[in-house]
Amino acid sequence: MAVHPAPAACHHVFVCTACCDVGADDLPGAALLQTLHQAFAACDLSNTFTVSGVLCMAGCTRPCTVGFAANGKAAWLFGDLGPADCADIVAFAGLYAVLNDGWCSST
Repeated sequence: MAVHPAPAACHHVFVCTACCDVGADDLPGAALLQTLHQAFAACDLSNTFTVSGVLCMAGCTRPCTVGFAANGKAAWLFGDLGPADCADIVAFAGLYAVLNDGWCSST
């Protein structure tokens, strides 16, 4: 049985836009969000995922925080990410899209 991604734009990537390093004034989540918008627009996942910013995902000790969610699937939350991690975030999105229940393992 083949596994196919769910219908268009039913998967979501959320980026915390309030994340900041302790003692810093910059908000790297905004830069990550912009980089991810460009990366998803340039790949074949642009019709499968929406990418949006949220004000807080309670990952303040691990900025920047990125979440993955879809109806009927496990949700994932990752921290300590930045624009340099964009390719890895998009790669995970590709894996997440084809998992029926959202569960994956490293093996």
